[in-house]
Amino acid sequence: MRRTTYPICMLMTLVAIALAPCCRKVDCSKGGTPSPAIRNTAYGQVIGADDATNSGTYYWKGVPFAKAPVGALRWHAPVEPDAWTGPLTTRAFGEASVQYGRIYGPGLHNTYDATIATTLNQAVGSEDCLSLNIWRPASLAVNLPVIYFIYGGSNVSGYTADPIYDGAALARSAKAVVVTANYRVGVLGWLNLPQLKSGTDPQGDSGNYGTLDQILTLKFINRNIANFGGDPGNVTVMGQSAGAVDAYSLLTSPQVVGAIPQLFHKAILMSGGLALPTDLPPGCVPTLKPASYSQSQASELLYGLLIADGFATDDKTAANYVATRTSAQIATYMRSKTPGELFKQVLTKLTPAGLGSTYHIPDGVIVAESPLAAIKAGNYLKVPLIVSNTRDETRMFTPFLALSPALGGVPGLIVDDATRFRMMMNFDGDAAPTLTEKELINPAYLPAETKVTGYYARLAKLNDIFFIANRDAMLKALAAQQSNIWYYQFNWDQEPAPWNVVYGAAHLMDLPFVFGNFGPSAFSNTINSTANKGGRLALSEAMMGAIGAFARNGDPNHAALGLTWPVWPKKLVFDATLTDKKISVQ
Repeated sequence: MRRTTYPICMLMTLVAIALAPCCRKVDCSKGGTPSPAIRNTAYGQVIGADDATNSGTYYWKGVPFAKAPVGALRWHAPVEPDAWTGPLTTRAFGEASVQYGRIYGPGLHNTYDATIATTLNQAVGSEDCLSLNIWRPASLAVNLPVIYFIYGGSNVSGYTADPIYDGAALARSAKAVVVTANYRVGVLGWLNLPQLKSGTDPQGDSGNYGTLDQILTLKFINRNIANFGGDPGNVTVMGQSAGAVDAYSLLTSPQVVGAIPQLFHKAILMSGGLALPTDLPPGCVPTLKPASYSQSQASELLYGLLIADGFATDDKTAANYVATRTSAQIATYMRSKTPGELFKQVLTKLTPAGLGSTYHIPDGVIVAESPLAAIKAGNYLKVPLIVSNTRDETRMFTPFLALSPALGGVPGLIVDDATRFRMMMNFDGDAAPTLTEKELINPAYLPAETKVTGYYARLAKLNDIFFIANRDAMLKALAAQQSNIWYYQFNWDQEPAPWNVVYGAAHLMDLPFVFGNFGPSAFSNTINSTANKGGRLALSEAMMGAIGAFARNGDPNHAALGLTWPVWPKKLVFDATLTDKKISVQ
């Protein structure tokens, strides 16, 4: 560890070390005042921000945890960064991982703004994206619990600079160090192409590059977080949606299960699962596909690129062309393609063929061949768990209703994403209502409360075969192995009309409550009103308190809940009236 001596303020240095062992550096540029925002990492010193007067935290943003995965490092296991010389200023978020634009994405400016609506299905972000962010309470406390949050986005989108994921309020409320990190997504994060495999690197050859990014983040935490006041022996992994899928993959990963020292010690799994089609009843929607899926996806991506470049006219001639080239030539060709060229094939060739979704690759090295079987055999990290769902998960997945006549056969909404985004961005929850559900919901599903064929009923059926099926498979296996599992269902649906009908307690609606951030972000205007402020803030405080208690003690019970949260199969229901929290046990 490098140290710099300042003779003039030697005494100040000794005092600072004695009072705040988590602070490893003294900044004498301001008359010898210790700067809590200057810390050391294994790669060099970082200078964050002392935000004590604003958010009550110190933070560091955009801290590199790996080299840029570009050039020869594209589709390669992440490589630790080189040490930097001199202090590195870390006060701004790193670029989002490159992805195609979605409502949940970064737009042109790596944050929530109007450009999100103009960049849908276009390449946004950067391949130079592997950085993380750290928030901690503005105090002298050390050995704080650590919460590493993994964002969702179907593993094809998402970014830590989304304002909803700002960790300041959670760090302050939970009295914890909060970490978020970008990881590679989509076909840049998970790709199972034989020509990219070296034959000498089992980790990189797995194709699970996004998972490897998350594992390297955990290793960074283990190695460095004590310098930020965190306890590397008390790390909670928390993931939502695809982030929960990722957390399940980490929980069962042979690399993580066998890691010494142990990389995490508790997990919070929000709205996710990791089950193969064979793990679920017929007709259900799995969250994991066999390796054959990812092999087909990778081949079709390669063939589509070759056809677009005139090297072939169809898949058969593309396969013949590939057979005449070496693996090195194909790898070089793939690494020469721009993200825009890759995403064009994903959207125009792979998606119509049913190969557009990104799944983990169950290779048995990085991702278990069957995570559910690994749990049943006890081959996973047996740590305290919180598992959760929102009551109306699939109201955020209304296009899925078109997948089957049994679900309705047509999309749930009649507006495209750009229009819906603008509607949400311009919505004022305190203004007189002008928008109705008829302007958003397909008339085939109205009135929404109609039994069997209405919006609520159709989406509830989708929820049963999607989220509930995956939940039940995972919880049944986990409960046979351990008893320290707590489950919550999020029921809050007090949005101003018509969003209470369109979304209700939809997927991701618990995120603002967990992070204590109610704006600005993609859905914030649909959630917030002066009328519901009292209830949602009280509920948020209780939820953040539960996360803090769990991160500290492995048990989410705390006084602000107002009751005892029993273990599964009992469930806690998080809800609120307009003016106060309403928490119950079922």
